[in-house]
Amino acid sequence: MRILTGDDLRRTLARIDGRGYKAYKDLRGAYELGPYVIEVAHVQGDPYAPPSRVHARIGLPEAGLLEVAGDDAPRLRGLEDFLGRALAQEIRRAGARDIQIDRYGQEILLRTIVRVRPRAGEVEARLFVHLPAAGRRVLGRQASRILTEELPRILRGGLEMPSLDRRALERHQDTVEDHAALTRVLADQGWVAFVANGSILPRRAGHDDRPLEDDRDSPVVPFRAPESMEREITLPHAGAIRGMAIPKGVTLLVGGGFHGKSTLLEALSRGIYPHVPGDGRERVAADPLTVKVRAEDGRAVTATDISAFIGDLPYGRSTRSFSTQNASGSTSQAANIMEALEAGAQVLLLDEDTSATNFMIRDEPMRRLLRPGQEPIVPFLDRVRNLHRDRGVSTVLVVGGSGEYFRVADRVVQMDRYVPVDVTARAKEISPQGPAGEEPFPPPGPCRRLDVGRYQRSVGPKGPRVKAQGTARILVQREEVDLGACEQIVSSSQTRALAEVLERLLEGEGRVLASGCTPADIARAWEELGEEVLDRMTRFPRGDLAAVRPIEVIAMLNRLRGLSVNR
Repeated sequence: MRILTGDDLRRTLARIDGRGYKAYKDLRGAYELGPYVIEVAHVQGDPYAPPSRVHARIGLPEAGLLEVAGDDAPRLRGLEDFLGRALAQEIRRAGARDIQIDRYGQEILLRTIVRVRPRAGEVEARLFVHLPAAGRRVLGRQASRILTEELPRILRGGLEMPSLDRRALERHQDTVEDHAALTRVLADQGWVAFVANGSILPRRAGHDDRPLEDDRDSPVVPFRAPESMEREITLPHAGAIRGMAIPKGVTLLVGGGFHGKSTLLEALSRGIYPHVPGDGRERVAADPLTVKVRAEDGRAVTATDISAFIGDLPYGRSTRSFSTQNASGSTSQAANIMEALEAGAQVLLLDEDTSATNFMIRDEPMRRLLRPGQEPIVPFLDRVRNLHRDRGVSTVLVVGGSGEYFRVADRVVQMDRYVPVDVTARAKEISPQGPAGEEPFPPPGPCRRLDVGRYQRSVGPKGPRVKAQGTARILVQREEVDLGACEQIVSSSQTRALAEVLERLLEGEGRVLASGCTPADIARAWEELGEEVLDRMTRFPRGDLAAVRPIEVIAMLNRLRGLSVNR
């Protein structure tokens, strides 16, 4: 690509000043502005279209980042995340309404906003710029100020070491590296999760994921492990820390309402991600193949074997290849669990508040009332122990209303005013007598091949129509795909990444995966692409995507109402 000068950019903007908005197309190209190469990669078609895409590159030595870049994946991710947040802060400080980047949350995700490439010796930032207009006329002088003055000033503040807080950057990288080390400890020790003492788990509000602030009415209680479950580990930067280790098996979280059961479970579900320093959950980690599941009334299910939990339905309808466009609470939860297992889940997180009651338990009076054959549901109570014994899949379950689970639990943790207490011995003493579900958990059946051919046949000449909306919805060919039950999708950037995957599938390009893949195929494709998966799944470089696990890709495909399944 030929690189023009900053003066060329200014002259072009002066030339098109006052012309129709499409004259901005003349800006496409790369320009050298000081140490930066500014590439206008895409120009919006009109003032009301999505903003133009502008990429900026600078050498690592010129940015003063060569020393902190390295090749270590966790430290690279920490660096990229820190630089993106620094850019966002500079944009806010400058009050630059015409320059935007993707939004950040409390989790540190692999994103496309800032990419550091040690081998190429450069860092790239991908921003969005609203090119100004008066009506539909180019405002060339204003655009020149934005692109040649305001943008470089923001880049200097967000990407160059003299403007960055070196100590804060290293703390950011250390936090990511410690979380990666903690995740390895889980695998080495046979634990499913770890919560460090002193962690702050409660959040401010449902719409505000920042840590709860201490006040008189709701004091913040730092996490403290029960002595019987307390373990010490050593991390590269935090050093020796102590906290609660949750071993493999069946763990119950019990206690009264508002005592922190669901708060702890939510922290475990987010433990698959590192968190920013000061979040309170920096040293909370969960097995990367942890999946939070719930009932999901109304979802579509396609050819999923739910017979482990639900036997033949009335009038002889088989559940070995169960399909419906309107699943009930129990059938949806059974499907969610079986699809998670098919996707490779090693740990399941469940909360009775978001589960179907008849799927979770059946008490003794109800067992006596219903004759054999009248109830097709095998409750999760009767399967959870064998799920671990026969499939090696652990469960952490929030229970507040039924002690039936005491007899199948390996450990019982009571949350008492946000403080965990090991009450396993007492729970076993008062545990109801009865069978503990000793029938083997069925082995995996034939792999399903997930086929989107029906959608491919409806693709028009302008290509597939796929659009992400927030963290919970994707629109595909006018059909809504509801991802609200996939609670470990924490950013709209991840939903956009899922939409990109689906769009590539509908185009039949097969660069990341192809229609007809099994869940195992999808997992292999992700592993092979590694850190480059986000750029490989798109037609052009984008700055508003964040990585997802294969588990979320599979969950999205399973919720397509027009999905076909082959075996």
